[in-house]
Amino acid sequence: MRPRDVALLVPLAAGYVVGQDCPSYSSYSQTRNSPLSTGAYKLAYQRPSPECRTFNSSLVDDAISRMKDAIYDPDLSRLFENTFPNTLDTAIKWRGFAANNTEEELAFVITGDINAMWIRDSANQIAPYKTVLKDKADDIASVFRGVINLQARYLIISPYCNAFHPPPESGMPPDINGGVYSVTPSYDRNIVFTCNFELDDFGGFLQLSHDYFTATGDADFFGKFQWISAVQSILSASEAMRKPTYGEDGKWLPPAYTFQSQTMSASGTLGNNGMGSPVNDTGMVRSPFRPSDDSAIFDFQIPANMMLSRYLESTSKIMERLPNAPKGLAREMQVMATEIREAINRWGIVNAPNGQKIFAYEVDGFGGQNLMDDANIPSLLSAPFLGYLDKDDTVYRNTRAFILSRNNPWWCTGPIINAIGSPHIRPGAAWPMAAISMQFPGSFL
Repeated sequence: MRPRDVALLVPLAAGYVVGQDCPSYSSYSQTRNSPLSTGAYKLAYQRPSPECRTFNSSLVDDAISRMKDAIYDPDLSRLFENTFPNTLDTAIKWRGFAANNTEEELAFVITGDINAMWIRDSANQIAPYKTVLKDKADDIASVFRGVINLQARYLIISPYCNAFHPPPESGMPPDINGGVYSVTPSYDRNIVFTCNFELDDFGGFLQLSHDYFTATGDADFFGKFQWISAVQSILSASEAMRKPTYGEDGKWLPPAYTFQSQTMSASGTLGNNGMGSPVNDTGMVRSPFRPSDDSAIFDFQIPANMMLSRYLESTSKIMERLPNAPKGLAREMQVMATEIREAINRWGIVNAPNGQKIFAYEVDGFGGQNLMDDANIPSLLSAPFLGYLDKDDTVYRNTRAFILSRNNPWWCTGPIINAIGSPHIRPGAAWPMAAISMQFPGSFL
């Protein structure tokens, strides 16, 4: 976070942005702020003061107070106290309303110190607060609605892109990405920060919508603004990305999306002149980039297709309740969800070296299969947590045993932590995220 990105809320005509009287969190977080925890590690208190937080939620503060009484270890309690509210404390860079609708809440959420909003990341950053969300009148409900509305706008404008600049209503200037890219379809670099098509962006948007509706029952919200149009955009782009490389007559079919960039990393661009490897007609949706931002080996990424299928199905129930939804749209969501699930069962379940049936991480429909898992979510490990299947599913149990073993090329072991890693970094680097995924409700055996 740059020095200009400080955290005192200042009112503007359209909403709130951070102001000038608080230290940047990037520098504040490097200091051992008191009071220290009373445990063995003497952990610092890393929350900004209330006036320097980008959003204050009484519900979140109440949850932290309750957990202090519930967690015996003072160091573990301090970790929760610092991390659970961190998105609200530091990353809600602007909240306000749409220029053309003073009722349409918007919330711009950054990831780290880059002044851009990633669809998947912002969904994951807000999702933990569903644990305290109960009613549409709750303070945190406004953040959910603001993020969903702004994501919807972005998904309508450029559904193949994954990260975006602040909305013009914020008055915040964009930090133009200096990378050199050649992307189809083209996009406005004053709106888009990066345009890696990652299928889990669609799943993240739908999951956050599901979480808000499940917690509040507020179906009316989804019919008021641009949510319906965003779902239509998702369906259209998904359908385009289901098309195979070759038609029934054997002729090459130009892909809907291509990506090339000047990069030092082979995983930062797509091969085959930006088209990636050929795919067959399977019914799944291509994901040229993984949740890690790395390019895929085979474009049909099974975890991302699991996530899309699961949340297309669940959010179709929201669509069914909207009187202004186009006729048949909810059914279209359900049909695609079913077709993707059937395609995963046909093409995504393969034989492991020991002969057991497991889920592949990626396939191409021609017989190509990548047997691994990545720490980033959605992952094969997280499939029960996503609600796609039950943890006692036989194929999942076989898959879990495979990916939590030396058979998975990205399984990392050491004296401190054993967990899945990621080619995004290097071999041998276990990710705490994957260690946590092993204990997710629904995933732990």
